[in-house]
Amino acid sequence: MLKIFFCLKQVPSTSNVYVDETTGVLKRTGVASKMNPYDLYALETALRIKESNGAEVVVGTMGPPQAAAVIREAYMMGADEGYVFSDRRLGGADVLATSYTLSQAIQSIGDFDLILCGQQTTDGDTAQVGPAIAEYMGIPHAAWVSKITLDGDGIDAEQQLQDVIETVHMSFPCLATVQQDICMPRLPSMVRARETRDREIPIITLDQFPDKNPDHYGLSGSATNVERIFPPDNSVSHEVWASDGDNTQRLEAQLKAWKFI
Repeated sequence: MLKIFFCLKQVPSTSNVYVDETTGVLKRTGVASKMNPYDLYALETALRIKESNGAEVVVGTMGPPQAAAVIREAYMMGADEGYVFSDRRLGGADVLATSYTLSQAIQSIGDFDLILCGQQTTDGDTAQVGPAIAEYMGIPHAAWVSKITLDGDGIDAEQQLQDVIETVHMSFPCLATVQQDICMPRLPSMVRARETRDREIPIITLDQFPDKNPDHYGLSGSATNVERIFPPDNSVSHEVWASDGDNTQRLEAQLKAWKFI
């Protein structure tokens, strides 16, 4: 049977997030969270393959133990197994360290034919983690995929690139990041919620990874670090010009002062 792994992420459900001033990373503990919206399309893609061709859909998320909530949501939609990759030593990871962590976590669970990811996350927006996972695992990958068709020993993936639509064939195992045009996600099922409420969600730690060196993960394993994160200044100043005269010259002078002209 085809085995599909789906990378899921829990993201803040509000724009009022807090940043650790020392490390420059988001504070996630205690913050209201939700499933990354882009991941819904990847999960729906996996479930449609399961329904039409037969497959086992396994989901995994990297985060604090509370991230198990999004695994429960994936169960409510039809996923078969779920894991949380949680360890304090994984915290503060940049794109490269996150990708390496997920590649190790996936390998600690087993072998998969197809790995699916959303095109990006709403809290990072790099759109780089999926392809980087594939590079670390040494498997073919395609990004910005809008259609997937099973074809013998692999898939045909239609990519929506900037100027062209390109179709590539990839043999299993392979990875694809999918975009919103690929399908319409289903709603969670209350029937499945009752059926899966006691289903186990194992927590996988660094000690269960093939590579157990803590220097390769989290802040220690990150090639980059954030120098500073701060909320944008929302203060807006304005002035009112009376319309009882010609303000053309005044406007021209102001635009020149702002170096717009």
